[in-house]
Amino acid sequence: MDATLRRAAELPNLRSLIVMRDGEELVAQRFNGGPDLDSTVNIKSASKSVMSALVGIAIERGVLEGVDQPILSELSSYAPQQADARLSRVTVGNLLSMQAGLARTSGDNYGRWVSSPNWVRYALSQPFVEEPGGAMLYSTGSTHLLSAMLTEASGRSTWALAQEWLAEPLGVQIPQWERDPQGIYLGGNQMAMSPRGMARFGELYRLGGTIDGTRIVPEAWIERSWTKATTSPWSGQGYGYGWFIAETSGHPVYFAWGYGGQMIYVVPSLALTVVMTSGTDVERGSGHIGALWTLLSEGIVPAAEVGA
Repeated sequence: MDATLRRAAELPNLRSLIVMRDGEELVAQRFNGGPDLDSTVNIKSASKSVMSALVGIAIERGVLEGVDQPILSELSSYAPQQADARLSRVTVGNLLSMQAGLARTSGDNYGRWVSSPNWVRYALSQPFVEEPGGAMLYSTGSTHLLSAMLTEASGRSTWALAQEWLAEPLGVQIPQWERDPQGIYLGGNQMAMSPRGMARFGELYRLGGTIDGTRIVPEAWIERSWTKATTSPWSGQGYGYGWFIAETSGHPVYFAWGYGGQMIYVVPSLALTVVMTSGTDVERGSGHIGALWTLLSEGIVPAAEVGA
């Protein structure tokens, strides 16, 4: 691991690295002026994995009906007049796997979306560029629709649900974060957790949804979230319900991925949970994400294989 830590220290945008093996914290380091490991940081789109957990809990508790539930069952008041008939076929599962078919509200389209007066209506008003259940279209708007569904179905804010269902039983902090003009918490971006809180969340998934003897997320939900539903057109990696899916040295790797390099990697076959946080001003295509993957695949995983 010494060589891996030296390599990590050479990455100018890396802020923290935590490596846990069998629940034991083996590495916990800050880099380049990163915040304290117990201080919350913006986890960007790693929020999507947290939102997926909330949806799974909501289904278990009967707040939502299931992954086949049509999204208009809760969001019909936001739908555009004379909406495309395909909108009635979009399901909770389609949103989770980024297969809604609606034009993306991420990337170059993100600014226009969050500048709109009604983010839910804007996302629902996008034209269909794929059929529901078709190709992956990574879109924060899709995850925000899940936040809106949770709010409509429960009569409570997504933040309140996150406190009761995740933060409190896990013993982590999830502060209030950005809301849309209607007061709905942004689904899929801008959530904050500490690096150690992220590791705790990763451990929850590694352990099948139970931690410290407390069941928090249904085990079947984790299995479904880690089952490939589609393929990223950019990376070629699999995608389930809010989690990316890859492999290194024959070991399946499941990971939450936030812009700039806010990562939670879980390697169940090696009992590994690895967290990396980064500065959020990393340019797209900078190579930083690839460098983080190299730390995992060429440093941490081989060390775990030999018991280091």
